[in-house]
Amino acid sequence: MSADRINLLRTKVFDKSKWMQLPRDVVIGHDVIEQIPAVCEDLALGDSVLIVSGGQTRDIAGKKVEALLSGSYDVATFAANVGDPLEAIRRAEAAAAEAGFVIGVGGGRVIDTAKIASYNTDRHFISVPTAASHDGIASSRASVPTPEGNVSLAAEPPVAVVADTAIIASAPHRLLASGCADIIANYTAILDWELSHRLRGEPLSEYALTLSRMTAEILFKNADLIKPHSEKSAWIVTKALVSSGVAMSIAGSSRPGSGGEHKFSHALEQLAPGKGLHGEKCGIGAIITMYLHGGDWKAIRGSLRKIGAPTTPAEIGVDDETAVAALLAAKTIRPERFTILDMGLTSESARDLVKMLYRE
Repeated sequence: MSADRINLLRTKVFDKSKWMQLPRDVVIGHDVIEQIPAVCEDLALGDSVLIVSGGQTRDIAGKKVEALLSGSYDVATFAANVGDPLEAIRRAEAAAAEAGFVIGVGGGRVIDTAKIASYNTDRHFISVPTAASHDGIASSRASVPTPEGNVSLAAEPPVAVVADTAIIASAPHRLLASGCADIIANYTAILDWELSHRLRGEPLSEYALTLSRMTAEILFKNADLIKPHSEKSAWIVTKALVSSGVAMSIAGSSRPGSGGEHKFSHALEQLAPGKGLHGEKCGIGAIITMYLHGGDWKAIRGSLRKIGAPTTPAEIGVDDETAVAALLAAKTIRPERFTILDMGLTSESARDLVKMLYRE
């Protein structure tokens, strides 16, 4: 083969190269928090660690992680639940810069703070979720609350996930149900991705899309198995959340798990801040967007009901007119991300869609 031919092939290969960061170690099961020292030793990330946790989550699991590592590492701690979220991130970054790696022990806000601090200081990050409430436990994106609503930012994907099902199962069932809803909403997220690919020429990763769909199917088909305070349920949901996060890392964006249903959720957060959990709002949005896609919206609603997730705005304390306004405002959220809600929804149609949610 000629040198010119080799150089041409090299050019073609490198034109399609992509940097993907995936977890090296994923440990899910009963009492696996005890394996934190072994995971850290296996990864060889450094001699000092910053443990980011919250008020309750430090008592639930943070102190345990501190005790397990204190004999072998220089351990520093940071409370992510104090004060303004942006200020907390800034302070976490300052603390992370002094450590070899970062461990986030907690729920959504704690994990996101740790991920962003790790990303901005070029430190490896280990995710130790205390609840399975959304797919951020293993993704390369983080949600940050601002006065204008939540903003999605690039963040450090975990080099390891250590998910103790005993701890996750002990969390309020509402959190687990919210995580389920976030994953089931992948069904409509990938439909929006395919729609944008067809109409706008947006690049599509078949591998990431297939993984995202498979992840949604796991929870959709096993909705009957999701029970309160069940370690089996915690294991099923956590595995799905990790898979969804991996799909995002493969895609290089949150596209495999974020479409019109997420834009609806973020619009609701702006119009009715503090009403409903992220996954809950995405689940409600998925019912609506599945209807618009011509899919089996009743099956989506049925699976959400089985797991105990809300299916109407009223169940999360949002009135119908606010939900209508959120549907109409969704197109203003991340306008570069084309979805079914960007295709000219009218006020009358939005009202009909919200009424549909209450049909038996």
